[in-house]
Amino acid sequence: MSTEPRLHKVLIIGSGPAGLTAAIYAARANLKPFVVEGFNAGGLIPGGQLMFTTDVENFPGFPAAVSGQELMARMREQAAHQGAEIVTADVQKVDLSSRPFKVWVGEDENVLHLAKTVIIATGARANYLGLQSEEMLKNKGVSACAVCDGALFRGQDVVVIGGGDTAMEEAAYLTGLCKKVTLVHRRDEFRASKAMQERVKSNPKVNILYSHAVTDVLGVDRDQVTGVRVKDLKSGDEREIEAGAMFVAIGHTPMTELFRGQLEVHPNGYLKVEPGTARTSVPGVFAAGDVADWTYRQAVTAAGTGCMAALDAERFLVLEGH
Repeated sequence: MSTEPRLHKVLIIGSGPAGLTAAIYAARANLKPFVVEGFNAGGLIPGGQLMFTTDVENFPGFPAAVSGQELMARMREQAAHQGAEIVTADVQKVDLSSRPFKVWVGEDENVLHLAKTVIIATGARANYLGLQSEEMLKNKGVSACAVCDGALFRGQDVVVIGGGDTAMEEAAYLTGLCKKVTLVHRRDEFRASKAMQERVKSNPKVNILYSHAVTDVLGVDRDQVTGVRVKDLKSGDEREIEAGAMFVAIGHTPMTELFRGQLEVHPNGYLKVEPGTARTSVPGVFAAGDVADWTYRQAVTAAGTGCMAALDAERFLVLEGH
């Protein structure tokens, strides 16, 4: 068995729409991409955030909607069919200081791989409030994905936290399953699009608490959420709301821990790319999808930047004479 590390023309880290589209394009260019699809880094799973989504109705080509899981399974199958090599493991460490780049893969083995180009498509993960009680009740009624877990609380009262489109979507979705949805938002107006706001405000099953914050999640003693304690940020008054679950929808954090200090990032932590390209601050390293995009965060835009990253990598290799 050879102990020499394998050298790849294109190594892709991540397997959402961005990583898999990059893999499809790189494979079709006969670059034999090596895709490290992830295992459980940072709470994400192979396929990325779409794996926590039910119906995707806005991805072109699927008029009757498609589940997030099926969409990602099809993309993965397409990438493999075109010739991408996909491994189910996490990247433990990278060294982007010299070429070929070094990427260590796998929990126990920590196998070293070398790469002429690297495409980063590690995505972003959901934010939480940071309360101790919330941490203790995660997956016991505390969730960042209504679509994944809402059905477990059918007929119960639930709480949703946030004020953006995601919070509105989660609240609207939950009204189809739950008895009552209390929407808690820190500010006195929502950030969500007007259409999404109207949909929620006009729903009789939604009770909105503006200028409120959750200070504690109740039910730690029973090992399941029984309610939340909320504080009125204007008056300072606190009260308890009974609920079987709390769904957190307060934004995302890009999965950039591996690249800290090696690549330039924006003040919010997302990877910097040269506008109109997928190029990062290190030549030969490209970024695609939500790890570099906090504005659109859509499957179709992630796929588009995955395509850009693969084409940029291909051009880089040609110019470098590989």
